[in-house]
Amino acid sequence: MLARIAAPVNAGAMGLEAEIAARALLEFWAAAGVDLEDARALLRARAPAAPRQVAKPSPPQSGRSVAPTPSLSPARRPAPAPLDDARRAAAAATTIAELRAAVEAFEGCGLKATARTTVFSDGVEGADVLLIGEGPGREEDEQGKPFVGRSGQLLDRMLAAIGLGRAANVFISNVVYWRPPGNRPATQGELAACLPFVDRLIALANPKLLLLAGGVAAQTVLRKAEGVTKLRGRRLSHVNPELTKPINTMVMLHPAYLLRQARQKRLAWADLLALEAWLDELGAARNPRL
Repeated sequence: MLARIAAPVNAGAMGLEAEIAARALLEFWAAAGVDLEDARALLRARAPAAPRQVAKPSPPQSGRSVAPTPSLSPARRPAPAPLDDARRAAAAATTIAELRAAVEAFEGCGLKATARTTVFSDGVEGADVLLIGEGPGREEDEQGKPFVGRSGQLLDRMLAAIGLGRAANVFISNVVYWRPPGNRPATQGELAACLPFVDRLIALANPKLLLLAGGVAAQTVLRKAEGVTKLRGRRLSHVNPELTKPINTMVMLHPAYLLRQARQKRLAWADLLALEAWLDELGAARNPRL
């Protein structure tokens, strides 16, 4: 449907006013969280040109030179890209509290228009373990905290089994901060808009170990195309441009996936044991196991 709307523009059959209306409609859908990359690409292929002004010849006047008539059309300046805004806002934050405020004020991600709340973080700032997941669901959107639904409850039980908990020694966030409509996956554009804040959070938290829950979080943060089944349970490292040393990183299966695929819990348990051993080597703070 989006291609059909943009096609007349590409074919040159749509007038300037109709084209502007079509672009406004696309912006409305973008604010509602609809992925419009294909339609935008078609529109960019035929950007509206400024009306051409043809100068009327002046009658010749003997002995006088006629100066050219200056153009009255103001120069069009491109709007600042949301990604550039995100980078500037993230770089300006010197504390996690300032970064939270920057995320809440950010208007460059269309998901914000349809979400109830900004879901930034939960847990203990400065904890040895930073856990980053995919994005908020319905319960998270209602409460304003990550991992509070069924998958969050399973996550808490998994972490507690190796002496970790959000109330004591874990800080939790996501790679997107607003719930996608209908719990659909976040688009690449939405992930990219939030990524500067994610990178800045990792740099400010500077944890002893970064734990990435699920394939979306792993691929986004690590910039890897490998799936979660190949990345899980391995000792990896995350190179953050703001830090001098790479951050110890491990990928785990997302709790929501485990709720759908109960047979994979055996893999998750093996990963937790590997994580526990690594945390002991790193001297990370943990609660005593009961």
